[in-house]
Amino acid sequence: MTAPPQNFADRPEESYDLLSELLQSVRLSGDRIVGHAAPQSASVTFTDMGCLHMIDEGEVVLQVAGESRVEHLRSGDFVLLPRGDEHSLDVISGPAQWLCGTFSIGDPQASHLLGSLPPAIVLRGGDMADGGKADWFEGLEVARRMAVLEMQSPSQGSAVMIARILDVIFIQMVRAWASSADAEPNWLAGAFDPQIGVALSAIHRDPCHDWTVEELARACNLSRSSFAARFGARVGRPPATYLAHVRLHTATELLRDTQLSIAVVAKRVGYESEAAFSRAFKNRYGTPPAHWRREAYASTGGGTKPPPVGPAR
Repeated sequence: MTAPPQNFADRPEESYDLLSELLQSVRLSGDRIVGHAAPQSASVTFTDMGCLHMIDEGEVVLQVAGESRVEHLRSGDFVLLPRGDEHSLDVISGPAQWLCGTFSIGDPQASHLLGSLPPAIVLRGGDMADGGKADWFEGLEVARRMAVLEMQSPSQGSAVMIARILDVIFIQMVRAWASSADAEPNWLAGAFDPQIGVALSAIHRDPCHDWTVEELARACNLSRSSFAARFGARVGRPPATYLAHVRLHTATELLRDTQLSIAVVAKRVGYESEAAFSRAFKNRYGTPPAHWRREAYASTGGGTKPPPVGPAR
């Protein structure tokens, strides 16, 4: 008997998709794609927007404001500036052509999650010239060709198509970076580690639980010492520190999106007392929870009253 088809849109219960959490939290939205053609020695500056550049011809130098390192980009290279840092592309060898896609972040309060990403993510198409193209590169090339087709022959729905294509390229590039050996220690890089990802999923699924290093190590099939060392190397902070980080971030969501009392929020995120929660919250965000809630609501234009009751996650 033929087995019923699976719904591949469903996420397995045992998996916690941290990258999707980031994207949903910041409400990423692709905007548009513009073609650039510039002569040698030209310089083009980009400010106040998330950018994706796809180099078609020539050679350009990427300089991010405040960063000493420069990147030489050539035909086939992709570069993503996820945080919207000011940057310039300087043409250094003959005329250059590239596509520039822009995107926006819908929730500034959640944009601190993007702090886990570097100012620029560079994926080099030239590295794949030997024929051993990685899966991420094939996916980016397909998305780029689709974007070009929509630009060359726009039709009804092209604006939405281009926005979705930009979303796909953003996700593919972040995936490729986070799973690479060059990724800096942070929670996203840790999520791609086959063992540490298990611990991160457990923490995010149930931040209220009083997780111990021993318990998380068992879940990852590692010894306590091996787990602690590996977690620190991948995530960049000890398990207990990371758990506190997740609890307090979850608390901001509850404070912003519900009318739950401070005491109930404290309990929901794993604190035994409201006083302990308030101290930890103020140490992290510089203000008590009640004051943070009032400011968060006022910043949305809703005055000083808390928002309507919503589901607590």
